[in-house]
Amino acid sequence: MKIKRKIIHIDEDRCDGCGQCVPSCAEGAIQVIDGKARLVAEKYCDGLGACMGECPQGALSIVEREAERFDEEAVEEHVRRTAEQGHSDETPLACGCPSSQIQTFSVGLSSALEVPPSGSRSEAALSHWPVQIRLVPPSAPFLQGADLLVAADCTAFAYANFHRDFVRGKVVLVGCPKFDDGQAYVERFTEIFKRADIKKITVLIMEVPCCRGLPAIVEKAMVAAGKRIAVEKVVISARGRVLDREAAA
Repeated sequence: MKIKRKIIHIDEDRCDGCGQCVPSCAEGAIQVIDGKARLVAEKYCDGLGACMGECPQGALSIVEREAERFDEEAVEEHVRRTAEQGHSDETPLACGCPSSQIQTFSVGLSSALEVPPSGSRSEAALSHWPVQIRLVPPSAPFLQGADLLVAADCTAFAYANFHRDFVRGKVVLVGCPKFDDGQAYVERFTEIFKRADIKKITVLIMEVPCCRGLPAIVEKAMVAAGKRIAVEKVVISARGRVLDREAAA
């Protein structure tokens, strides 16, 4: 059954088939076919337009027209099937990058739960992929019941023990509130909060003013989703020190 709703439109005359839009669509609705970006199925497109900012040719736009309903269950199956097909050999997507393939990792006790002695090699505590806010679909299985770490992307570079002190035991989502689309972030988090039973959120930001938008984005999304989740905000200095830590309410 078709309804009138917002959906992505691809101008084939402008599209040069670069594929940069493909990994930005967390639902896997876009693929490059015969040298052009194309909508795989209307039911996979949520109409949020996260892919639009990635097109250097301006070939993507949001239109309102008769289209199939967005089907969350179909998207989950599509994303799962795509991940299974690409997980074993990491077959790249049309853009040459497997960045939107959902993966989960087994994190050993030595890397995820134990604090390594000084001077020893410390392994990553990351338990899943992808981590970019725009690439993680709200239906991702690793979000269910998660303790969420929402981190400004600079924090991982500034804070030396990022994995040891913040990543272990959490599902990580990273992004930049200054250079990315804040409203798209609000919409993505709103859907995540509606679908996933998030237990707690840690928002990790830098001391610079532009980072202050990230906690506000999370708060707006909770209001839009009608959820109240305990949030802890941690502020990191450019020299890698914890400047402030507001306990979760």
